[in-house]
Amino acid sequence: MIPYGRQSIDEDDIAAVAEVLRGDFLTGGPAVGRFEAALAETVQAPHAVACANGTAALHLAVLALDLGPGDVVVVPSVTFLASANVVRFVGANVLFADVDPESGLLTAGTLREALTRAEDPNRVRAAIPVHLNGQSCGMEEISSLAAEYGFAVIEDACHALGGAHTAGGERALVGSASLSKMACFSFHPVKAIAMGEGGAVTTRDSELAGRLARLRSHGMTRDPGAFLQQDEARDPGGQTNPWYYEMAEPGFNYRACDMQCALGESQLRKLGAFLARRRALAARYDSLLASLANVVKPVPRLSSMDDGWHLYPVLIDFQALGLSRADVMMRLRDAGVGTQVHYIPVHRQPYYRALYPGLSLPGADAYYERCLSLPLFPAMNDNDVDTVVNALAGILTDAA
Repeated sequence: MIPYGRQSIDEDDIAAVAEVLRGDFLTGGPAVGRFEAALAETVQAPHAVACANGTAALHLAVLALDLGPGDVVVVPSVTFLASANVVRFVGANVLFADVDPESGLLTAGTLREALTRAEDPNRVRAAIPVHLNGQSCGMEEISSLAAEYGFAVIEDACHALGGAHTAGGERALVGSASLSKMACFSFHPVKAIAMGEGGAVTTRDSELAGRLARLRSHGMTRDPGAFLQQDEARDPGGQTNPWYYEMAEPGFNYRACDMQCALGESQLRKLGAFLARRRALAARYDSLLASLANVVKPVPRLSSMDDGWHLYPVLIDFQALGLSRADVMMRLRDAGVGTQVHYIPVHRQPYYRALYPGLSLPGADAYYERCLSLPLFPAMNDNDVDTVVNALAGILTDAA
C-alpha cells in the first residue's frame, strides 16, 4: 500500500532521540532551545517558540494577540478544523472566507468579500491565511488589506515549511513573518518534518515571543525582571527566593518535550533533501498526468516562489468521469494506492452550520467537490508515482 503521506525516519533521528533518553532531561531541557534556534535560522525569523502541536501553535497565537469575545477573525473555509476552532477557543467569532476554486487558497479578493459580510468591520481583529498544500497565499496583497482595515495576520503555515513567497518584491521564506505577526507550524508525521506531534510559532516580535513562551507553560515565569510581587519574590535581604515563580495570566501546558525537539532538530537538517525529493515527485506527477488532463488536473501553481509541497492534490471532474469520489478512492485503494481529501470546508461542519446558518461559499464548495490528495512523501520512488498514475488511468479507462 502506498499511503498518501508518511514520515521519513532514519538512524540519525533514532540516535538523536536515544541521546535524550540517556540524558538528564526528558522535558524542559536543552534540546528544546536547540530546536527553536535551528527552526528560527531555517525560516529566517528572529524567534521560534516550540509547542505541543500545530493546534497549540495556532491557539497560542490568538491568545498572544488578546483575541476574545466580541472579536472577529477571518478564516478560509478550506482548511483543517483547528484553524477555526482556535478562534472559538478564545470566545471570538469566525468569519469564514471563500477561496479560489482552483487552488483552494484564500486570496485578497475572497478576504475582501468576507470583510463586506462583517456586521462591524471594526471588530475584525485578525485573519488567518492558510498556505494550503504547501502553496503560499498572496501575502503581499493580504498584508496590504490587513493594514487598510487595521487587523493582524497570523499565517497558518502548517503545510508550508520550506516554502517561500514575495515580500517587497523579494523572496521571503514562509515563517519569516515578514508580512505577518506570527506564523504557525505543525510537525505531524505527514508534514515536511516529523516530531511525532509538535508545533511552533515564529515571529519577529520579541514581546510576542516572550508571551508565547509563557502561555505555553501555564502563564508562568521565573524571570525576576518580570515579577509583579517583589515583596513575595525576595527575602528580607533583597535576594530573589530560589523557589519563586509567578503567573500574571493563565496559560496552558503546551510544552514540547526534549524527545520531540531532538527529533525535530535532526529532521530539520534533512529538510532541504526532503523538499527536493517532494518537488521532483511533484514534477513527475505533473508530466505523467498531462495525458489525463481532460478529467484530472493538478491544482494550479499561483506563485512563482517555491512551494512547501506538503500534499499533491489534483482536481477531478467526477461528474464527467461518471464515478463518485468514493468509488475512485476505493478503486485506488484496491490497487494499493492510498488517497485523502483535504478538506471538507469547515463552514459545512454541523457545529459551524448551527452557529452561522445559511452561509454559501461557492469557491470552497467547488474546490472540495473535485479535490483528491495523491501520495507524496520523500521515501517514494519514481515507480511509485508511475503506479499511482497508472492506477488512476486504469480507472478512467474503465469508466470510459
